[in-house]
Parts: sequence; structure tokens; C-alpha cells
Amino acid sequence: MILWLIEHCRRRGLRVGVVSRGYGAKPPHFPWRVKPDQLPAVAGDEPLLIVQRTQVPLVIAPDRPAAVQELLRTESLDLILSDDGLQHYALARDLELVMVDAARGFGNKRCLPAGPLREPIERLLSVDAILYNGGVSDTEDGYSVQLRPTALINLMTGERRPLNYFSPGQDVHALAGIGNPDRFFNTLESLQWRPITHPFADHAVYTAERLRFQPALPLIMTEKDAVKCKAFAAPDWWYLAVDAQPSTAFISWLDGRLDTLQAQ
Repeated sequence: MILWLIEHCRRRGLRVGVVSRGYGAKPPHFPWRVKPDQLPAVAGDEPLLIVQRTQVPLVIAPDRPAAVQELLRTESLDLILSDDGLQHYALARDLELVMVDAARGFGNKRCLPAGPLREPIERLLSVDAILYNGGVSDTEDGYSVQLRPTALINLMTGERRPLNYFSPGQDVHALAGIGNPDRFFNTLESLQWRPITHPFADHAVYTAERLRFQPALPLIMTEKDAVKCKAFAAPDWWYLAVDAQPSTAFISWLDGRLDTLQAQ
């Protein structure tokens, strides 16, 4: 969704920057400017993916206001997107968007450690918009967002192949170290491939040895995982490129809010 927001706002002529926690990143210091040639262990997998895909100026730091200040020290920006961090109240904000997994919802609606939430469910009453990832259609309380697969990208060569590159019924190894690996595996099945699934923890660290799956088959992974595997990739390793597709109603709503903010 951050990738979509970057490109959409750029099309409006806005100069965009991003701040992120950089979960698992171990740079020499914070705040840290992420560059596309850095290692995932230094920059974090998600920030590195964002920078490699968009070349956006991006700074990571647990202290979000410090990350914003570092961005503004070197960049002239119109808009800063915070990748996650609704609960970082020290960071001022003009718009709050919440993304919800449409399939899993809010669990038992309790906060950690009794449930999955970082803030009480009532917090949703004060946000500007709710987006349901995987939602079939807009609802009274939120907008739908679909993740659409677009291509297969080879990790070694960067070559881009269409989704019919593998024939229906093709057996593949499927790797996903994300919050909900089943969503990725289901996507591969929807493309009529037959994935042998290998779920890992979110932000997992990989080595070539860990990924020597048998039998020998093509390996397809998420783009987030590919960032951490390019250095030791085999010729038949691919990642599935996906793009967010928010509903038309959300795009209209967002454009209206951005028009209002730009006019202030």
C-alpha cells in the first residue's frame, strides 16, 4: 500500500518521502537513510524493498519524528508517508489510514498480549479511513484493496516474465516470510500452479542452505523475501510482483483529502 501511495502521490506532482521503523535493521546509527545498494540486515527488508522499487527518499528510526527531521534536513518534500506507526503519537499527522486483513479481521478484538491488537478497537473511530486488504467490495466502514499479481521476476537476472510463464499445474516451491503466508500461497494456487509451501516467520533471515528444497523445482517467493535472497539466488528463483489496487471510491476520497491539504 505504501508503494501505491508513493506512485499515486507522485503522479499528482507531490514530492514524497517515507519514514519507517526498519524492523530488524541494524544500521551504524539512527536515523539512517536507506539506499538501494545496502544490505537487508542494515536497512531492513521492507524499507529496502520500497527504496529499490521506487527510489523514494526513506529514513528509518524507532523515533519517527527524528526520522522526519533527518529527511527534511536533506530533502525538499511535500508529503511524508509513515510506513506503519499509527501508535507513534509523537509524530504529528494530517491523515491516518488503517489497513485490516479482510480475512482475519481483528481476532478477539483485544490488545497484546491477550489479543492481536496494538491499540483498542475503539481507536478506529478516530482514524480517517480504513482499508480492507483482500476485501471484495467497499463497506460502510471502509474501502477494499486488492493485491494483484503482475509478473514473475527472476532474482538473478531481473528478467520479467508474464504470469503464464509457468503452465497450469506446474509444481513449484513457494516461500513466504510475511505476516500471513497463506495469502501468498493461495495467490499461487489462483494462478493454477501447485505450490509446495514453505512458510517462515515474518522478517525471517535466509541462507542458501535453508532454501535447498527437494525435489528440484522452481522457487517462487514474495518480493519482500527476494530482497534478502538475491545475493545467493539460483537461476530458477523468482518472485511474484504484486501491486495494490484500491477501490475507485478510496482513490476519489484520498484525492479530495489531498486537494484540501494542499489548499491549506
